[in-house]
Amino acid sequence: MIGQKEIYETIQMLDEQHLDIRTITMGISLYDCADPDIDAACDKIYEKVTKRAKDLVPVGEQIEKEYGIDIVNKRISVTPISFIAAASKSKDYVKFAKTLDKAAKEVGVNFIGGYSALVQKGFSDSDRVLIDSIPEALAKTQKVCSSVNLASTRSGINMDAVKQMGKIIKDAANLTASQGGLACAKLVVFANAPDDNPFMAGAFHGPGEAECVINVGVSGPGVVRRALEKRPNADLGHVAETIKKAAFKITRMGQLVAVEASKRLGAEFGIVDLSLAPTPAVGDSVAEILQEMGLEYAGAHGSTAALAMLNDAVKKGGLMASSHVGGLSGAFIPVSEDNGMIQAVCKGALSIEKLEAMTSVCSVGLDMIVIPGDTPNETISAIIADEMAIGVINNKTTAVRIIPAPGLKVGDTVEFGGLLGSGPVMAVNPFGNAAFINRGGRIPAPVHSMRN
Repeated sequence: MIGQKEIYETIQMLDEQHLDIRTITMGISLYDCADPDIDAACDKIYEKVTKRAKDLVPVGEQIEKEYGIDIVNKRISVTPISFIAAASKSKDYVKFAKTLDKAAKEVGVNFIGGYSALVQKGFSDSDRVLIDSIPEALAKTQKVCSSVNLASTRSGINMDAVKQMGKIIKDAANLTASQGGLACAKLVVFANAPDDNPFMAGAFHGPGEAECVINVGVSGPGVVRRALEKRPNADLGHVAETIKKAAFKITRMGQLVAVEASKRLGAEFGIVDLSLAPTPAVGDSVAEILQEMGLEYAGAHGSTAALAMLNDAVKKGGLMASSHVGGLSGAFIPVSEDNGMIQAVCKGALSIEKLEAMTSVCSVGLDMIVIPGDTPNETISAIIADEMAIGVINNKTTAVRIIPAPGLKVGDTVEFGGLLGSGPVMAVNPFGNAAFINRGGRIPAPVHSMRN
């Protein structure tokens, strides 16, 4: 039975500690929309998405009112478009992106993900067409998000794709130069991309998923930080226990919303993704959790150890609260979306190299990193390659969402607004890597991938 104390704690989490449901994401299979005629395929996609998701926003708003829970985003993910578009034999997939954008606007969601390709071992013809179209597709749409899986522990790293994505990211930035390279904020590259990720820009409805699924992503860095404030002198074992208990409470709320939303929308309940995903709001920061543990700023020596403990404790608490935890569950460290991370960069405490080390123990990777606009394509590819290697060797998901801001240099700031926040331009190692990147080929899978 829920007691008065638990009710009061929940009210505090909602009112004072920035606890919210980060997203309800409806995953929709588009396999039956494939058609040799691109116009027919796009018509099928628009009809299916708008029919399936027509009640997603109203149901989300209804749950918000009934339970007093903020649901920040309502989103859609679809089958990777490179799978569906292959049947059309078209050499230009931008029309698919525009169709997704139109459908997203019709049903009123914040984002739609799945303009995606999976090329960890090689390219299909359709993958090549889709990847080539990404800059234009993202520049000409508002709600479409794109992702490309470049590596996996099972397959190794597709370095030809890594090289190409350096150029694609740069082209996407240049096409949206007046917005600070905004298209790149809607583009992420992965190693070991999960099939059930509800978070943008990486969401897609993966192979093996049901016809229509509801995945919920929760947040709550503020809840964890406030819980730690009450234990200022606790040793790290007790700190871990405190984080686990907070994560349990957060996940139970996500479970409630996921079950209710899936029931009301006639979709299957997929997963709850417990990720401490920060927002630009003061007090809703993963970096501030690390500071509460005793670090002056995120990036100080000890940050990787503190983040590893945080990530592990979050997962342990979440697993006790739901039988269907998935996605990227853990701690996110996006720079532009986390006020504490921004402060750490501005103070000189946090560099890209330190962030890279921290990604070896957190949920995703180098996220919402702004770099100088004149950074060479090969350097962007090399940053991606390093992050892919961390994911492949450690058998975990890693990602890169990086923004070479046109015309900006180290020390400048670009404003994205909303959840994307503002990004200080970070310094990049100036030494060359072009000869390495231009070798191409595939870095083989590590020996521990052979598990059969």
